[in-house]
Amino acid sequence: LPSKGFDGKGNYNMGLKEQIVFPEINYDKIEKIRGMNITICTSAKNDIHGKALLEALGVPFRK
Repeated sequence: LPSKGFDGKGNYNMGLKEQIVFPEINYDKIEKIRGMNITICTSAKNDIHGKALLEALGVPFRK
């Protein structure tokens, strides 16, 4: 994931263009492809601490 999704307060935002990236979704039952925005709210006070927290939890940021 790109590191540019932080909001300045330690929270991370990202968008998906298609919901079919989730293996639980049955492609044959989808009426329409939809995207979504995802926000991960953390208790971090800034982006540096937020990124460190998410990396410790296993979020794969680009180097």
